[in-house]
Amino acid sequence: MLFRTEINITPLSQTISYGDGILFLGSCFADEIGSICRGLGFNALVNPFGVLYNPSSIAQSIKRLQKGTPFTHDDVIEVGGEFFCTFSHNTDFWCPSEQALLEKVNSHLAEAYTHFHQTKWVVVSLGTSWAFRDKITGGVVSNCHKLPANRFERVFLSTDQSVTILNKLLEAFPDKQFIFTVSPLRHLKDGLHENQLSKASLLLAVDQVSKSYGNAHYFPAYEILLDELRDYRFYKEDMVHPTDQAVRYIWEKFVEFAIDPSEHPAMKAAEELKQMLQHKPLFPDSDSYRKFEALKELKIKEFREKYPKVMPLVGQ
Repeated sequence: MLFRTEINITPLSQTISYGDGILFLGSCFADEIGSICRGLGFNALVNPFGVLYNPSSIAQSIKRLQKGTPFTHDDVIEVGGEFFCTFSHNTDFWCPSEQALLEKVNSHLAEAYTHFHQTKWVVVSLGTSWAFRDKITGGVVSNCHKLPANRFERVFLSTDQSVTILNKLLEAFPDKQFIFTVSPLRHLKDGLHENQLSKASLLLAVDQVSKSYGNAHYFPAYEILLDELRDYRFYKEDMVHPTDQAVRYIWEKFVEFAIDPSEHPAMKAAEELKQMLQHKPLFPDSDSYRKFEALKELKIKEFREKYPKVMPLVGQ
């Protein structure tokens, strides 16, 4: 007997290997999967502008990465008379002074610019078709930063508009492979019906571009959580975000879809080494811990020699 609907996934013909540059952009779902990928030693950069939601903001961020144009005074906004940020970043980048902000965002930009130009894979997690347009500049913002609501116009990016935005990205970077996914996280503030319309529009847009471009691919994270894991036990208490177990399951599906099978032994070894690196001793002055530290150093040396393309893990 079958008790759930399984999503059939066909692996990519080209797959991700250690040594490939990977950029994750978009919703907090990109944060989740990207962090797991990075934690296993892949050469991955995750959301250098913070979490992004709509196709327009994501496209603007990629254009900034392409050119590497530094942020200046003209990009800075004041938040509540206390903090400074830009409309290109999320609230994680709030700083107490303009100078501190520009140093922070331009440092992140310089790193991301270099990474992007060495990147082979761009994983984009689209969150919503709803966006906010600044009435002063006329541009779509990545975050409103709690500024007065009357400064912004709430707009819905139609399927055709999203397709046009994504088409331009794919045409501008034919040397990069794009993996698109629609975030399964519901935007309850939009309203349940409006959220469904938003996700449907994104799904239609991604389906169209994936069928039109050889470097565009769709990973069904949305369907995996909403259909295959159709139970509230896979959601956190807010009934919106997936549990760690659900994220791990979707990650395993992503591995099946996008990661070269020849890299699986290195991934397993990286996971085992990571657990050893995260070990916290009860008695750091004991002989047993000194022996453990010696064994750890040996394991690190053996791992580096066997898997030289794996990036250093946290704690190495």
